[in-house]
Amino acid sequence: MEVRKLNDMREVLADKDFAKNSPDKDLYYMYRGLKQNGELRYDETVVKATMLGKEFNKTKGHYHVGTYPEIYMVLEGKAIYLLQKKDFKGKIEDVYAVEVNAGERAIMPPYYGHVTINPSEVKDLKMANWICNNCKSDYSDFEKLHGACYYYTLLPSGQAGWVKNPNYKSVPELRFEQPLKKIPGDLSFLLKG
Repeated sequence: MEVRKLNDMREVLADKDFAKNSPDKDLYYMYRGLKQNGELRYDETVVKATMLGKEFNKTKGHYHVGTYPEIYMVLEGKAIYLLQKKDFKGKIEDVYAVEVNAGERAIMPPYYGHVTINPSEVKDLKMANWICNNCKSDYSDFEKLHGACYYYTLLPSGQAGWVKNPNYKSVPELRFEQPLKKIPGDLSFLLKG
């Protein structure tokens, strides 16, 4: 098990006062390699129900090195997957979110960086993923730009909503996609890299 702590995440948070002044704590747990299917690896992650100041708890965010896709399945709770794609100059050319409930799935396509958000203050998110063993994660863009191009936060109205990350020069409007209701029968598409 790997633990991602607040100290590992401070640079990617929207609420800089919270990031600067809060004591370290566990934010999410990663259980890697629970199953193997040839070159595919099955992992589980638990994202705690907690607020990061005004922002809902999330994963750090990463791009895959190479053209590897990944499939996520929500086992308990609810997830919002935020996906962003950059062009060859590093400008974000597409960004979308997928709200996924328990029993549903989402595919992280090649070239899209992604962040998982637990939009609950009371229920932990438990999810699983299948990914190729050869796939490596690159966190550098998210670290350099202090997170994804959008944050999911409590707005001044008290409602949850999306706020653009001001560290990105240009951000397209956020669009929304639907989750998959069942897993594809053949996962060989995850081996492309």
